[in-house]
Parts: sequence; C-alpha cells; structure tokens
Amino acid sequence: MARAKNIPLATGLQQVATTLSQTSSLIGAALRLLTDNAENQATLKTALGTLTRVLDAVDWSKISKNDPDAWLYFYEEFLEVYDNDLRKLTGSYYTPPEVVGAMVGLVDEVLRTSRFGQHAGLPAPSVTVADPATGTGTFLLGVLRKIAATVQADEGEGSVKGVINASVKRLIGFEMQLGPFAVAQLRILAEIVELTGGPPKVPARMYVTNTLGNPNDDEGWIPGILAPIANSRKEANKIKREEPITVVIGNPPYKERAMGLGGWIESGSLNEGKPAPFADWVPPTVWGIGAHAKHLRNLYVYFWRWATWKVYDHDPSHNNGIVCFITVAGFLNGPGFQKMRDYLRRTCDDIWVIDCSPEGHQPEVSTRIFQGVQQPVCIVLASRSPRSAADIPARVMFHALPAGNRGEKFKALKELHVNGPGWTECPSEWRAPFLPASAGVWPKYPNLEDLFVYNGSGVQPKRTWVIASDAPSLIQRWQKLIEAPPDKKEVLFHATLRDGKPADRHIRSVVQLSIPGYKPNPKPLIDETGPCLPPVQYGFRSFNRQWIIPDIRVITQPNAELWESRSNRQVYLTLLSRTSPSTGPAVTFTALVPDQDHYKGSFSGRVSPLWRDRKATVPNLPPQLLGFLTRKYGSNVSAEDFMAYVAATMAHPAFAERFREDLSTPGLRLPITADSATFWEASELGRTVIWLHTFGERMTDPTKGRPAHPPRLPASGRRRNLPRAVRHAGHYQL
Repeated sequence: MARAKNIPLATGLQQVATTLSQTSSLIGAALRLLTDNAENQATLKTALGTLTRVLDAVDWSKISKNDPDAWLYFYEEFLEVYDNDLRKLTGSYYTPPEVVGAMVGLVDEVLRTSRFGQHAGLPAPSVTVADPATGTGTFLLGVLRKIAATVQADEGEGSVKGVINASVKRLIGFEMQLGPFAVAQLRILAEIVELTGGPPKVPARMYVTNTLGNPNDDEGWIPGILAPIANSRKEANKIKREEPITVVIGNPPYKERAMGLGGWIESGSLNEGKPAPFADWVPPTVWGIGAHAKHLRNLYVYFWRWATWKVYDHDPSHNNGIVCFITVAGFLNGPGFQKMRDYLRRTCDDIWVIDCSPEGHQPEVSTRIFQGVQQPVCIVLASRSPRSAADIPARVMFHALPAGNRGEKFKALKELHVNGPGWTECPSEWRAPFLPASAGVWPKYPNLEDLFVYNGSGVQPKRTWVIASDAPSLIQRWQKLIEAPPDKKEVLFHATLRDGKPADRHIRSVVQLSIPGYKPNPKPLIDETGPCLPPVQYGFRSFNRQWIIPDIRVITQPNAELWESRSNRQVYLTLLSRTSPSTGPAVTFTALVPDQDHYKGSFSGRVSPLWRDRKATVPNLPPQLLGFLTRKYGSNVSAEDFMAYVAATMAHPAFAERFREDLSTPGLRLPITADSATFWEASELGRTVIWLHTFGERMTDPTKGRPAHPPRLPASGRRRNLPRAVRHAGHYQL
C-alpha cells in the first residue's frame, strides 16, 4: 500500500506507518503493531528486512500501468495461489466487474421507476448505498463509475467532480478481513482521484468490522495504537444503529453449516429482550419442514437477513429500498427457506431473479460466474417502494441467462433490463419457490414425497472412519481407538469442532439411547475397553455398499426410524430434495440403511422406506392409496407393486430428460397411469430394477430371471479379467 502511494520504505517502517496513518489509519495502525515493539522487530528482523528491500524497488505505476483494477486481480490471484483453502473457508469469491456493472445498472434502473420516484437514480442525494461484505471494493467502485457516467451524460463532464465528492459520504463499505480492505481503500481512492483530479474532501466511509455483529455493542476501550481499530467498529455500529440505508448491494460470503457464525443477526442480544432478526426466517414447527431448516444456517443467508433488516425493518420511517445480492441459489426453491420467501413476498412489492447457472449443479468450469464455485448462483433484486402492501404478495419475475460460457452470460447481463423481454412471472403463493411454475401436465402429477407417510434424512455419521469397505478394517480401527492413550483418543475419534470445542459426539459423551436393535451402552468411549459391535452392511452411496459400526456413540445422527424398520424385506428409496437430477436415474434403491448422501455423494437427499415396521406388515404409504389403485386397476395392488412401479417410471435417465424443463423447480412428481395393463407391465419391469439396485437381495423370483444372489451377466457377455487379457495380448501395457 505504501509503494502504491509512492512512500519510500528505505526510511524505515516506523516512518511508513506514520505516513500511512494520515490517510489510512487502520493500515497504519496495523503496521505499527510490528514497528513499535522492539521484540517484534528483533523476531521479524530478517523477514521485514527482505520485505522492505524487495518492495522498495517496486514501481507500482509500472506494474499497474495506471489501471485502478490491477489491485483486484493481483489480490485475487495471490489468494488463490497462496492459500486457496483460506478463500474457501471465508467464502471469498470476488465478483467479476461485468456482473457488478449489470447489478449496479439494474439497481439504478429500479430507483428511476415511478414506484420509487428517484428520477436521478444512484446520483440522487437521498440514496445511501452499503456493501456489507465489500471485499476489494468492486461494488462501491461500480457505483462510483455509474454515478460519474450518469452525471456526465445528463449534466456534462464539469459536474462530475462535485457530484462524486458529494457521493463519497453516501457510500459505505464493511469488511472483516484487513487484506481486501486495504485493496478496497486503494482502489476507491484511486478512482476518486481519477474522477475528480484530487483526493476526496471527506474520507471514504469504509470500516473493518463484523457486519453481523451487535450494532449496540460499543463496550470496550482499546488504547494507544489500536484505537483506530476500535473507532472503526464504533463508527460502523453507529451506522448500523442510526443511519437509513437505501440500497444494500454485494456478494456476501458463502459458507454452509455456519451455525454460530451469524453473530447478533443469528443470536440476538439477551439485553434487548426480543428475538434475533434471523428468527423471523425460521419456519414454524407446524409447517413440518424442520429437517430442512438447517440449510438456513449459511453465511450468505445471515447477510440476506442483515440487509433486509437494515433496509426494511430497522426504521419504520425509512423502510423503502433495495437489496441486490449475487449468491448461491438454494433459497430460491429449498423447502427450508419457505419462511424467508414468505417474508420477502410480504415485505417487498417487486423481486427480480436472474438464474446465472441454468446448467445446474457442478456445471462446466467455463460456464461459471465464479469459476471456483460448483453450486448454482443467482442475482436477486428485492425492491420495496412506498406503494408496497403487506397483504399483496410481491411480484416475482424470473430470467435465466443463456446456458454456455461465462462470456455469453456477461453479454446477456449487459443487455438485461427489468422492464425488458425475457422475464417470466413466478407463482404468487407466499411460500412458493422463486421459480416459474411448471407448465403442462407436470403440476397435476402427485409429489413423490407426498406418496409416502414417512420420508427423512439418511444416516449422518459425521466421521468417515466408522465406514469401511470391509468389517475387519472397522474392528482394527476400533481397537486402535480404545487402546490409544486418552490424549490421542480425541484425535482418532475425530469429533466435529466448532469454535475449537466438540460440536457433537465426543469421547466423553454419555449417550443413554441406542440404535434400534442394539442395547444401550452409556459408557463413554474414553473408558471403553470392550470390542466394537459387529459391523453391518451400509448403503453408503448408490450402488456402493460399505460397512458401518452400528454404535450410537460414533454416529451423530443415526435416524432411528430407518434402523427401526430394517429387515430382509425392506427397500429404501433415495432421491434429491434441494435440487433436481439432470442426468442418470431420478431415484435409486437400496436394501441397506442408507447414508444421507446415498443418492449422490455431494448433495444431501431424502429417504422413503417401503415398510414402516421391522416385520414388513405396515406399508409406508397413505392407507387410501393402495385401495384406490386396487379399485382403479381391478386387481389387488400391494406396497411392493407400487414401489416397483416407481422404480420403472423414475429410475432411469429418460425420466430426467423427458421432464428437464419441469425439473427446474426441485421436487419430483410421479406420473401414475390410468391404464391397468401399463401399470402391471411397469411394475414387473420395476421389480427387475429394484433387484438390480439391491444386488439381488430384493424382489427375487428365479422363474423370472431374478435369483437370490448378485446379478451376473451371461458367461458369453462378461468382461474378461484385465490381467488375463494382458497376458494374452503381449502388446498391451499396464
């Protein structure tokens, strides 16, 4: 940062820190932590000496070629190479300028509509813009450039300087990491100098702070050289408490399983005596979707809640504005996000959704907006104008970018307008997905999950060592664990940690419950000396059977319902829930108690057993269903007949291909034929499918080619063993 400002390093780091503090107090304070302490200087003498020697030779104007964006690319590429795991841990994926420009343009366009009446758009003096996870400042930079371009076009180049200087005090950036914060300061300062010919009359309003922290927490006094850090937090909290914000825009960090990282937004404050803002988005128990609510615990959702709280809820006298984020797209349709969608429909009057990943999950890297992110992403602009009414659901409009490389998507974004062509209106039900309704006959088919009395998550061990491809390996691992010294057992056990503390089972846990079919053993594992329970076969992944230790002390979420109904007649159907299949079978089957990721290892799914009891006498189907089908087809339909029909209809790639457009809204539906002959033909075919999926253990019938042993190809069609083939073909090489 010093070299970018042409500050020489040869004069010593103390002088550098003092000079930097004049315009960048936080960066200066950080550097003084090194230079004001003799012990630090002695310890870091070699490192700092090398650093100053190398960087003092740097001519930043030659490196950057006077491009203010050079810092952005330097920092991004540096972080990706230096510590890509840190990038993933913090959810830091910086937004391409093409996307930023499109988002800023759409916000400006909505502000200018008659609903808002801000005919000047972003340059309007009453519009305050905040980026709550500003990173390297790309969005604030985009806003500055948009303001300058608008003013130059409307009023002439001579007006740009005055408007930009006036706008600096209306742009706010919060960032938690000092590295990107420093880059953002440099970029914003360089842009202001470029646009006005000199430094800003007031400092840019950028703060190192935790956006999600308690806005009322200004306790604590940090003396001396650390005072700028304390002041930054206090000034940021004052903005959170008192200042109205018109627009919140940005790319918040993404991190799954982020329970406990949402700060005040997630947990609230005991002193305030009211629920945390996040509680407004937790679905009530009566909705019956509690199992899905865990997906709300994601950093990007916490930032969504902060933005909506700040713009819409914080001050009833200033509750109109816009939230525009680019984030992963799970909340558009996930069942756990129903209360979030309900809130947005009741609070806003217009919502625009741009699908940036029409290819679905794990698309080709060349198609991704963020090339390191496998999940689908979307841009959502939620607008509340003075005309909004809580009893009228917001109009939700959907637009999908063209499938293809990211360059084509950037081009389409540049040409997109909120009142332009290509938008499709979404359903208006309060909790409905932010996706277009399916057309044709698809919506008339019953939801597959509704055709089973019980469906839930599979087993979630939360540690991999309790699963293996053979039983002896598990027995050896158990012996190694119980024979280890106490201080090594925690490491071998592999407890899930949160804030450095075990977050679930650990070696000192006293667990009174047990997996159904096994006796309870409340003895903590740290005191265990006996052998492990005999390992049992386990449905690890589709067509991948492993073994597991059936001990509740080592399995965090065993899902007792699945074990309770385990028998030699049970069949478990597994499928995706939060997203839709794009290729391959839409459902798979297993005879073994399945893992929560059984269907597809990278995405949690759902499980529907065929039977609800161990004796296989109570079907896991609505009581009226089998009676209705029996009357419809004129002969008795059993639970196994129906499950086999499901297999024939859905367990093949043609199902996903046939209903590809309908599956844009997650949730499988089952076409049920009205023709008796078709049903029975499909059911017989489905028995063969389940026999194959379960390795010949279910739906057996030797008279129909389904013997009670693993399926085998006819001798004439089997592949030859590779070593034998190599022996008989001397020119082959392994």
